[in-house]
Amino acid sequence: MRPARLSALAATAVAAALTAVTGCTEKGGDGDGVVQVTATDDKCEVSTKEFPAGHVELAIENKGSKVTEVYILFPDDRVVTERENIGPGTKQRVTAEVKPGDYQIACKPGMKGDGIRQSVKATGKGAAKRDPRLDKAVAAYRQYAQAQADETLPLAEAFAKAVKDGDVEAAKKAYAPSRIGWERTEPVAESFGDIDPKVDLREDGLEGDQEWTGWHRLEKSLWKDKKITGEDKKLADRLITDLEDWQNRVGKAEITPTSMANGAKELLDEVATGKVTGEEERYSHTDLVDFKANVEGAEKSYELLKPVAKENDAALTTELDKQFAALDTLLDKYRADKDSYEFTSYDKVGAADRKELSDAVNALAEPLSKLAAAVVTK
Repeated sequence: MRPARLSALAATAVAAALTAVTGCTEKGGDGDGVVQVTATDDKCEVSTKEFPAGHVELAIENKGSKVTEVYILFPDDRVVTERENIGPGTKQRVTAEVKPGDYQIACKPGMKGDGIRQSVKATGKGAAKRDPRLDKAVAAYRQYAQAQADETLPLAEAFAKAVKDGDVEAAKKAYAPSRIGWERTEPVAESFGDIDPKVDLREDGLEGDQEWTGWHRLEKSLWKDKKITGEDKKLADRLITDLEDWQNRVGKAEITPTSMANGAKELLDEVATGKVTGEEERYSHTDLVDFKANVEGAEKSYELLKPVAKENDAALTTELDKQFAALDTLLDKYRADKDSYEFTSYDKVGAADRKELSDAVNALAEPLSKLAAAVVTK
């Protein structure tokens, strides 16, 4: 679950841009396995509440006045798949793999709260047909996600130690490196539903009396308040506890080829809605570190799925190769050492350069939105 990190006005603008570049995913007939989802500001209507297990495609239309997001959820609120930033009057399609069982489809107008939900059922006994190479891709990605969590903990502990020592400058230096592994694999962490709000929530994403914890709460103390309080030291310990929970649960995440592909697209949406706008790291201005990590995570999923996707849609993989290379080259402009994660502070990046970055993200997001469909067995 990704809390809203933009003002409603900014989110609407970003959603419109994202939808414009993914418009081609709206085309096509509505055959077996397609569920029509109509979202409004107060309803979430589905064309059928039962569909065959295997691959299901959601054909989503937002007829409301608010930016929305749509999820397929397990009964315990773990995420099967999601599509965010669906602007008013626009359409999106998303392909997912589901086993037989009960699920919920949730629409979240305004991208907040538990959403408006419909109970649905995947029927039958069989699983989705899958190229054996995709099983290897899933296994490799699971190892990658676990490695990122394992490597994050020591970096986060160094950050937490600096906070607890009251060393503002040391904590600032340790902050961005401690987030790289998380940002590379964020869709996996978000699939659990409860970890992301504890670890990566922005202040404007708080709902009701929700407690603000995690990296960004400490970011505000370090860069805006310029001091470390006793409460901050407790929050540093809490951050490690929550990240250890993430580390322990990564191996149990539900991962499929389509969730890998959709996760790659989600990471690009993260860039578009948080990093390009400067909303994500509004105090530290380390947005380009997160930006690079998001792109690396998306590229990892793509590279693992590419052999099968290339056979099914060679033109798509050619375009993805081109756009990933272009975005990587553009990001390199903002660091002196290509092996370093020391990027230009984002408050030093002007409007024209931000527009160039945004255009490059959108150019990649459009073909990436087709990757899930390209790994589905024909």
